[in-house]
Amino acid sequence: MEQRILTIKELNRYIKMKLDSDRLLSEVWIRGEISNFTHHSSGHMYFTLKDESSRVKCIMFASYNQRLPFRPKEGAKVIARGNVTVYERDGQYQFYATQMQPDGIGSLYLAFEQLKQKLEAEGLFAPERKRPLPRFPRTIGVVTSPTGAAVRDILTTLQRRYPQAAVILYPVLVQGKGAAPSIVKAIRALNAMGEADVLIVGRGGGSLEELWAFNEEQVARAIYESAVPVISAVGHETDFTIADFAADLRAATPTAAAELAVPHTAELRALLRQREQVLQQGLQHRLQQARERLRRLQRSPALLQPRRSLLQHAERLDRLSMRLASRMETRLTLSGASHDRLHQRLLRYHPQEALRFVKRRRQEADRLLRQAMLGALKEKSRLLQAGIRQLDALSPLKVMGRGYSLVYDERGEKLIKTLADVEPGDIVKVKITDGELDCEVRSMMREGAGQDEGTGSA
Repeated sequence: MEQRILTIKELNRYIKMKLDSDRLLSEVWIRGEISNFTHHSSGHMYFTLKDESSRVKCIMFASYNQRLPFRPKEGAKVIARGNVTVYERDGQYQFYATQMQPDGIGSLYLAFEQLKQKLEAEGLFAPERKRPLPRFPRTIGVVTSPTGAAVRDILTTLQRRYPQAAVILYPVLVQGKGAAPSIVKAIRALNAMGEADVLIVGRGGGSLEELWAFNEEQVARAIYESAVPVISAVGHETDFTIADFAADLRAATPTAAAELAVPHTAELRALLRQREQVLQQGLQHRLQQARERLRRLQRSPALLQPRRSLLQHAERLDRLSMRLASRMETRLTLSGASHDRLHQRLLRYHPQEALRFVKRRRQEADRLLRQAMLGALKEKSRLLQAGIRQLDALSPLKVMGRGYSLVYDERGEKLIKTLADVEPGDIVKVKITDGELDCEVRSMMREGAGQDEGTGSA
């Protein structure tokens, strides 16, 4: 068997194909310390992850590292997610990172990512299910801790921006073991009350462990099932929780949530003043136009000298009446002519006229048939007379009238034409002009010879 020899490129490509088809290596989490870190001008990050005994080269492209919640640096311990493949040109395998998180919260971050992927696949984060917030809410429901800074920021902002809105504060635990059930109970209770137009659910900033209640699946499902639009306001601007993705709107901070929930009274007043000014300007413009139109009408000849205008209309009415009468007369004339033509056409198709026409055609046909029959009869009579004359000329009776006779056999069926037709002693019939004779052949004599067979004569 001939041994196949691979090129270096074929070898590297084969190894790359093997690594790319490995399900474990297509999405793997690794832990290590960053070394040889370079943030290239293109935005891509090149670094090495190492532990006590090994290292692997890593790349994180700009499209992924732009969403990092922290800034990687030399010596930092991290947990990274990505895939392993081969860089064909150098024949070296590398780790291509898509996510990265500082080490120390690895298990929580993995749980966060797994739950996020599960709920996203179920459609809890779908943009099309997000509901718009009411523009002028009458009641705001707030689900947060009654003692934290977040509730003070929310209430202060609501009072400053939109004091006419009522606020229902439902106090809950925001961290610890019982926090998630407490938040779920509050959301469902405010929905059951049916008074709130929008809900603000959140708390102040903290570590991933402190914010974990808002990463619980039961909280995300309660927000998703809420009939009232929900604004998520958890932590600071860089903090993201599962509740943020499930809510109808995410606010960077509790203060921002209050600002998103209600309009600003001062801004509404300014908008009303602007609309009032636009309305006044529009009314003044319409009034000015009406006044100008009134002045034009006052200067109109129709109002200054109405009789002249009426005389002009009367003259025009007379002309129109004359035109109408002329056109009516023309129409009547044309209609009369058309009526006559139609009457004549109708007469041609009248049953009596049709019968007369058929009768005339029948009489003419009878005359022509009679003429044709008389002519044909005359011609046939002429032909008959000619045939009679010809037959008479050729008739045997005429010949016999001149002294000739016809000789038949004894039965009178066969005409005797030669001596071969008879023998002496035969009886023959001789037809003459006025009858026939029965004769016996006694002898026969041929033309130009003496007496032949027999002694008698017929």
